[in-house]
Amino acid sequence: MPTPILFKNLDSVALHSALAPLGVSLRTMRRLQAAVLRNGKIPSELPEVGSRLLDKLRASMQVPSLELLQRNESPRDGFVKYLFCGVGNDVFESVRIPLLHRAEAPKYVACVSSQIGCALACDFCATGRLGFRRNLAAWEMVDQVLRIRADSRHPVRGVVFMGMGEPLLNYDAVMMAAKILSEPCGAAISARAITISTAGIVPGIRRFTEERQPYRLVVSLTSVDPQRRTELMPMTRTHPLPDLLAALRSSRALKIYAVNIATQPGETSAYSVSDHIAALEEHTGAELFDVIVCNNRYEGTLPEGIGWVNIDSAAEKYPIYGTDLLDIEHPWRHDSEKLAKTTIDILNERTGPLSE
Repeated sequence: MPTPILFKNLDSVALHSALAPLGVSLRTMRRLQAAVLRNGKIPSELPEVGSRLLDKLRASMQVPSLELLQRNESPRDGFVKYLFCGVGNDVFESVRIPLLHRAEAPKYVACVSSQIGCALACDFCATGRLGFRRNLAAWEMVDQVLRIRADSRHPVRGVVFMGMGEPLLNYDAVMMAAKILSEPCGAAISARAITISTAGIVPGIRRFTEERQPYRLVVSLTSVDPQRRTELMPMTRTHPLPDLLAALRSSRALKIYAVNIATQPGETSAYSVSDHIAALEEHTGAELFDVIVCNNRYEGTLPEGIGWVNIDSAAEKYPIYGTDLLDIEHPWRHDSEKLAKTTIDILNERTGPLSE
């Protein structure tokens, strides 16, 4: 028996290519895609589409769905964490980030996972301590957004791939998910409002640039001190800092954020923020970055005129939410939801709204 084709796992063009032998036109495929993503099932009837064709599609296709295991809403700020299960028994998280500062246009951004666990083992990341389990399928990423949307009273206008996993190590599935989410017959979220975050996977960055992907790519540099970056991010041994900076220099489409993280209480980096800025300017040749300091005990000073925010402070310029979701055991480790929210705030100001 042939393997069924999965909705939510292919964009409309790929679905049409797979189902063209059944007599499905591209226009019909797009209408079906829209109906399935809206209602979660193949419709019992569709204007201008015969019942015999719909029966053939039901026999050839499936509409997979995630199982929601847990929902935890913060009473302080409205952040919502979801625990899902897809294929197999492993679980993964998503977060609904509220953007409610404009009373006339409240909305949410979905922070989604791309892998279960992560192989990179970054010192400051809780997911890295789990090790790598598996890549998520495109439908498992798409359905995170659809389930969050179904649970929301305001529209979901943006997506950030800043949950569990390294998106560029699951490149094809992540790009397919982003395509489905941005298609007018998909989730209809603007490609400009989809942000993909990477720890610095050089081949993935180069491929993203060469393919001229329309989504935002955010690179977590963490440190431009090679020794310090290797200590915090062991993957630097495989993707050396000079190679990463060269890949960034080749693309003017990237928005880079440099995160200067002190990994122990009271510690300050040997590299000052000024050193980070000087090194970035030298290697990228353009001011494409902001600085996010991820430690409430950071004692250094910041150069005048540099856009920055301490995500553990009550900074006036970028009000930060989710403070009750901190890792209490390791308060010097940043938490991904706050980092995602801060990144969205900065990008919204620097380059225009990401979630229109």
